[in-house]
Amino acid sequence: MSQTIKRGGKSVRKAAAAQGKVRQVRAAKAKTGSAIGTALGWLPISEEQWQRVFLAVILGGAAVLAWTVASFAGVPAMAQMQLAQVASDAGFEVRRVEVRGVKNLNELKVYERALAERNRAMPLVDVDGLREELLQLSWVEDARVSRQLPDSLVVDIVERKPAAVLRKADKLVLIDATGHELEVVGPARAKGKLVVSGPGAGKQVVALQELMAAAPALKPQLREAEWIGNRRWNFTFKTGQVLALPEGTDKSAKALMTFARLDGVNRLLGGKVAAFDMRAGDRIYLRVPGRTDAIEHPVPKPAASEATKPEDAVKAKPKSETSKPADKD
Repeated sequence: MSQTIKRGGKSVRKAAAAQGKVRQVRAAKAKTGSAIGTALGWLPISEEQWQRVFLAVILGGAAVLAWTVASFAGVPAMAQMQLAQVASDAGFEVRRVEVRGVKNLNELKVYERALAERNRAMPLVDVDGLREELLQLSWVEDARVSRQLPDSLVVDIVERKPAAVLRKADKLVLIDATGHELEVVGPARAKGKLVVSGPGAGKQVVALQELMAAAPALKPQLREAEWIGNRRWNFTFKTGQVLALPEGTDKSAKALMTFARLDGVNRLLGGKVAAFDMRAGDRIYLRVPGRTDAIEHPVPKPAASEATKPEDAVKAKPKSETSKPADKD
């Protein structure tokens, strides 16, 4: 029997090499699949759930892509305008504005801004933008703008509370406790209100109120408080008399309480002394009209109410050590 030999066929070595490569590929695939399977096996998710996750990711990506394309084409804006037109045709547009909470603020300033939205479809009203405009008004501390269907805008205003009048070089300005300027006022409106002056005085209103709480009996008699050198106060009372207080929160409060006690016993306010200087702490210097030197007097202890009165010291001969009370530092 004869055997036919084919020319050009694979040799035994080549065939063996090819089979070896196939086995290596299969082993690599098995190893990779095994590693991924092991990693996925650690997670409490079944294969079916993984398929759902992959499907959701694919659909989500497709939705984002579709939205991006639609946005570039202007579809959302067109849809919004169409919705606004439908709402307007149905009567959902601004025809009325209601303002609440206004006492001191000029109400017309609120209406000027709110009525700019008049006849605008409700979906197109920028309530956040309108609120930001209202917050720019000096009297407005907070504001809330809401839609009241079918045709109304409701504006709720929270006003700032006036606390004092700030005296400037050429005008009087009403301010709140933080020093925020509310509006310019005339002498008539400033009458009866606490007046503060001096650079930075507006920012010290809260501290001034706390200081006055140490001697509440003096508060009704105080006309003006001047902030000196950004560190201490000069008080001018309704009698025109001036009290110079020391620096520091504790020292000034202590001096003010001492003065209130002395005034309660000796009636200092309304007397002959024009100015009281309590910056020295243990001494009080009295300035009397017609005298060139200030009169020095020790500050009496709380229990020594029967001791020499500061007013009595006016009749005494001034000591050589002098001071100019209430001078600006």
